[in-house]
Amino acid sequence: MNQPTPARILLADDHALVRQGVRLILESQPDFTVVGEVSDGAEAVDRLVQGGVDLAILDVSMPRMTGLQAAREIGRRKLGVAVLLLSMHDNEQYLFEALKVGAAGYVHKSVADRDLIHACRAALRGEPFLYPGALSTIIREYLSRRGGPEDDSTVLSSREEEVLKLIAEGHSGRDIAQMLFISPKTVERHRANILTKLGLKDRLELTKYAIRAGLIEP
Repeated sequence: MNQPTPARILLADDHALVRQGVRLILESQPDFTVVGEVSDGAEAVDRLVQGGVDLAILDVSMPRMTGLQAAREIGRRKLGVAVLLLSMHDNEQYLFEALKVGAAGYVHKSVADRDLIHACRAALRGEPFLYPGALSTIIREYLSRRGGPEDDSTVLSSREEEVLKLIAEGHSGRDIAQMLFISPKTVERHRANILTKLGLKDRLELTKYAIRAGLIEP
């Protein structure tokens, strides 16, 4: 009798030891095989475009492009790959952002040995996976927000989010312009728009917001 083909998994984390540990957990199961490892979200998207992957496991906080940004790009490109987000942070905002960008689940690294296998199988079945306690968090957030609609004027564009991440990482306007292939004036315009939309006043507040939103590590 033929054995079913193992699900093909891509790992994205900027820490090689973490990738090694996750790989050991996954490859202890006969229905999983790791077909690639990358160190940031941009590399993950590039690899997924090539095909041959069923599930991507993305660290929330990575350089160049975070796991959240990569998950959003994967959805935008309609790559047909299930996505799980992995994080060391017990942060409600990360959970909500993960759901908003279309991830199938959110797994804490501290309990990856317990939850990751279940999360992967759920994601591959097209089902969501939420860590214990997440449901009560979602209900609480829903009840707190149901009094009024979300203000679309505070939503950052993908480009503004890129600029925010780079500002929070300490890059200068000139450096950001070179990295994103735009002019310094355009960078400054994005920065002004970000401050206005978020009601913030300086780089320190932008950095704090970027940490809460999962764009950079605290």
